[in-house]
Parts: sequence; C-alpha cells; structure tokens
Amino acid sequence: MATETVESLPPTLEANAEQPPLFDGTTRLYTSYPCPFAQRVWITRNYKGLQDEIKLVPLNLQNRPAWYKEKVYPVNKVPSLEHNGKIIGESLDLIKYVDSNFEGPSLVPNDPDKKRTLEELLSYTDKFMEMLFASFKGDPEKEAGAAFNYLEDALKKYDDGPFLLGRDFSLADIAYIPFVERFQIFLSEVFKYDTIAGRPKLAAWIEELNKIDAYKQTKTVDPKQLVEYYKQRFMAQK
Repeated sequence: MATETVESLPPTLEANAEQPPLFDGTTRLYTSYPCPFAQRVWITRNYKGLQDEIKLVPLNLQNRPAWYKEKVYPVNKVPSLEHNGKIIGESLDLIKYVDSNFEGPSLVPNDPDKKRTLEELLSYTDKFMEMLFASFKGDPEKEAGAAFNYLEDALKKYDDGPFLLGRDFSLADIAYIPFVERFQIFLSEVFKYDTIAGRPKLAAWIEELNKIDAYKQTKTVDPKQLVEYYKQRFMAQK
C-alpha cells in the first residue's frame, strides 16, 4: 500500500508572496487547495508516496502572485508541475506524468482491457462535468442523473473490486472523485438531490475512496464556501 504520511500543509501564497526559486532541482506542484483539477494531481502524488519528492506550492487563485503567470506558467492556471527544468500543465496529463515518471505504486492497470477502459473513462470526464454544470441551470434530476448513471454503469463493468477498474485504485478514480465530492455537496444542499440514491455501486465507491488516506488528506473543501461559490459562478444568471 501507499504511504500514510500525514504532512503539514504549506500556507497559501498571496499576491505579495515571494517566488520560490525556479528550476533549482526541486520538483514543485503549483496548486490551489480548493481546486478539483489540482486535487487530482495532489491525490496521485500522495498515493505514490511522493510527499518529500514533490513539494506543494499552493496559490490563492483569487489573489495569485503575478510571478506565476510571468515567470512560471503563462497559462496562469493550476495545476502545473515544475520538474526536470520544465513546467507541465493540464491535470489529466499530469496524473499520467506523475504516475509514469516517479516511484511508487502504479495507478495504471497491466490488463489490456482495463487499460482501454481507463482511457475511455478519462476521455469522458469533460462530458461528465459538462452535464453536471448544465444541471445547475436545468433539471438536476435528469441531467445530473444521467452523469451519475454513467458512473454507476461504469462501476458494474468489473466485479473484482469496488473501483472503476475493479480491484485496483487507479487514475480513473482520481480523475472523477474531486468532482463527485463537490457535486454531491452542491446538489444535495441546493437541489436536495441525493446523488447516491438508487446507485449502490456509486455509494460503495465513495465509501471505499474515503478510506484511502491519499485522498482523505486532500479533502479541504468547506461545504458552505463551495455552495456559495458555485451559486455565484454557475447560477447567477439562472
């Protein structure tokens, strides 16, 4: 199993924070604690036991330092990874990169069929999120229901374990859980919609993931703040 190290999280950097040295040999994950995209890479890092190898550099995205865009990552989004003299971005690319370029338990299956399923699941994540965000201004039961039914059906494919690829926790689980975590909170609080009702596989999957320390250590979202933020961002013009 992966390490169960519980680390002391570094403080979030504001606009006036000094820039850490760039390309000094340290591998850094530029992140934001509330960001679900960055959480994907954070979970991957933790599960592989890379807390000492990959240093967290958390940013306040509402008040981020100018040096991040100017000198580190011109795209000005998180996550990004500083490794071997270069900066890499995009969360799905990064979880694959971290898994294949660092030591620790593999998050990609050896079985060819499961590898194909992994790629299918990863390629569907944008559609999954699109359906759920659309549900905020439409019919949550219909639109969000279709998205969660997709996961419920995916979880039925392999009967050798509770995860999306069966027995083994993988990049597929990591790609979805940060968003399921947030949508479950928001849909329940705002629409009284229970995402796991009638979906026993999804309920068991969430329960199993909550036992994994690598994921539990990344759950920093304040439910009240999440609800207010999503209301302002996605429902202001409803």
